[in-house]
Amino acid sequence: MTQANNLQKEILDTLDSYLHKNDYKSAEKHLLKHLERATETKDFSTEILLRNELMGLYRKLGKRAEALDMITNILNLIEEKNLQNNVGSATTYLNSATVYKAFGMPEKSITLFEKAKKIYEEKLPQNDERLGGLYNNMALTLVDLKQFDKAKLLNQKAIDVMKNKPLEIAITHLNMANASESEKGILEAHEEISHHLEKAKSILEAYENRDGYYAFVCEKCASVFGYFGDFLYDEELQSRARRIYEGT
Repeated sequence: MTQANNLQKEILDTLDSYLHKNDYKSAEKHLLKHLERATETKDFSTEILLRNELMGLYRKLGKRAEALDMITNILNLIEEKNLQNNVGSATTYLNSATVYKAFGMPEKSITLFEKAKKIYEEKLPQNDERLGGLYNNMALTLVDLKQFDKAKLLNQKAIDVMKNKPLEIAITHLNMANASESEKGILEAHEEISHHLEKAKSILEAYENRDGYYAFVCEKCASVFGYFGDFLYDEELQSRARRIYEGT
């Protein structure tokens, strides 16, 4: 492992320790300190890593201006260093697109998703899980843009890619339930919504490795079931997640 890789691992390990405690103030301070150092030493790979982490943190905290500033800087850096066509930059495009989506800017989001998709599809194996994540997130933006047929196609591609990742497939089915409601309304889309909810539920119930990630997925999925009226399962998933986190 190179010195730069060692440094990046240390940065990410410390970041994880803050995030696990929900200590976002310390996480931001940690990242900004190392960003200043990376900028001063012209350690561009570490700078790109840090800006990616910061934009994700600012998205989580709802800090729109800070997140958008990170995007501007990181995209300029990629262009300046002529890194536009590598897989790492595609991941940055994906992360930036997700931030734009979160802050209600789907037109900007879809442009970056398209860039990431082109690179991923050219340079990654067809069963690479990163493609599945891209398809899932890009489909959400397509729904915002009311491009429902394209969203359905990408959701199905995500399921095909993630065939060995059932929890990700469960999330995709819930995304498809939301997309059906957006396209047709809850009454007309009732059968489609029910189909996707049942698919997701069956996966969550059958999954045996109930670890921290399973708890995270339960939390993420719970509100969707509640939104569509299954309040008991909403509460069950939240309770299940709490028990896992508490080790009971």
